[in-house]
Amino acid sequence: MSDSETTLILVVDDEPRYLSLVQINLETAGYAVITAMDGQQAVDAVANEKPDIVLLDVMMPVMDGFTACERIREFSSVPIIILTAKGEERDRVRGLDAGADDYIVKPFSAQELLARVRAVLRRAERETVEGFHQP
Repeated sequence: MSDSETTLILVVDDEPRYLSLVQINLETAGYAVITAMDGQQAVDAVANEKPDIVLLDVMMPVMDGFTACERIREFSSVPIIILTAKGEERDRVRGLDAGADDYIVKPFSAQELLARVRAVLRRAERETVEGFHQP
């Protein structure tokens, strides 16, 4: 997925201002973006829209991000980056154990977010090309 114009990113956050800010930064970088505002919408969007990567908040109504991540992992290996204010070690461990590929604590810069998106997409592309074989 090295061509950002063909990469679809699902951004999930219940704060409209934050959701908009992340969406604008990603679209400015050339990515296609869809959004959801709770964990259930995230699960449904992954099932229906097949995004290339998911940026997932934790503290949301209906279904939290940890649970959404676990549900998504039941049927998809889409890369997931958790973006949250919950920065304690136990929260980071819980997110990674739930199936996230990376965990970013708010606040973060647009440059860091874009670099982490590129890194996770590179790893996912390499795994696809290599057929999930470890070197």
